[in-house]
Amino acid sequence: MAKGPNYRVPVRRRREAKTDYRQRLKLLKSGKPRFVVRKTTRRIITQVICYREGGDTTEAMATSDELRKFGYSGSTSNTPAAYLTGLLCGLRAIQKGFEEAILDMGLQRPTRGNRVYAALRGALEAGLDIPHNPEILPDDSRIYGEHISEDMREVVENVKRKIIESFGGAE
Repeated sequence: MAKGPNYRVPVRRRREAKTDYRQRLKLLKSGKPRFVVRKTTRRIITQVICYREGGDTTEAMATSDELRKFGYSGSTSNTPAAYLTGLLCGLRAIQKGFEEAILDMGLQRPTRGNRVYAALRGALEAGLDIPHNPEILPDDSRIYGEHISEDMREVVENVKRKIIESFGGAE
């Protein structure tokens, strides 16, 4: 541990491994709303957040727990749940008048095809314009849960249809 009169204690959220302030500053300088994706052990949380001088405001939000209302019965922390949560949040953001955003994945490791990118794909299919490389998105077999169960594709398609219908749209 560094000691002495010149030692500077890092900011609390950096010490707790919650915020990368350099990355946050770059995202805020873009001037676009942030499409924030966070993973926990039990759920996926997606938000569209706008910067305000008095503090950030959450404009649209969806958690994977909400998928139960649409008939989803699987795990709320897997890839299909992340995709459906991103779709739901994207549709809510579109409904509030947002057209574009920038992905904020926090301190999560950017691995090709992971749950964060599944949520990104859901938001893209909802109609949000988010800059990305198409190679990072998970393929259809992962999105529709074929790696989980044979019946999962049908469940995901039904829930997707119900989410879209709840916003007055057709596929």
